[in-house]
Amino acid sequence: MPPVFAHGALRLYLLALLESGPKHGYELIKALSERFGGTYSPSAGTIYPRLGKLEEEGLVATHTEGRRTNYSITPAGLLELNSRRDELAGVENDISASVRRLADNLRQDIRVNMRGLRADLAATAEAARASARTAGVTGAGAAGAGYSPDGERRLKEAEMLVQGFRDDMRVELRRHAGSRPVSAVTLETVKTVLDQARISIRNSLEG
Repeated sequence: MPPVFAHGALRLYLLALLESGPKHGYELIKALSERFGGTYSPSAGTIYPRLGKLEEEGLVATHTEGRRTNYSITPAGLLELNSRRDELAGVENDISASVRRLADNLRQDIRVNMRGLRADLAATAEAARASARTAGVTGAGAAGAGYSPDGERRLKEAEMLVQGFRDDMRVELRRHAGSRPVSAVTLETVKTVLDQARISIRNSLEG
């Protein structure tokens, strides 16, 4: 995969992020992740060395609060940023292109994974049908009836699994949204996975 930032671009973008006020390292990492819609999150090993270099050059200053180090742009850093506004606009355009590229790659990965999941589900469903045939039970019930005690039990279990999944995911989504917005990629993943799950379950019901 091509690099997300061209040489020197991340350094410039860090100055731009600090223009709005002091931030500690995690806040900068979070801001970058949000700018990329969750498709890219830089590591601490990527961010802190660049912040250290900016501090050495007098473009960034640090001050410590407890165990946390905050970074702020200096007058020299602001002068540097103002002199490179056109370059910063180019970085923003590159980020937008990177977001689209990374999102496309993720969607492709999801499609590939879902093809594998569909194959696994189909194999599992076929194995279950074969087992039922061996036991002399069809999908419609042993005597062709629409109701059986075992069928009712499995229906309730399936409904509980669906409800449990829904409840768990609602909690996860809201917990995540409390710290940062749900990304477009996450929404795309939810749509794709649920659509494929719906298709697979319907195929199993009709099989």
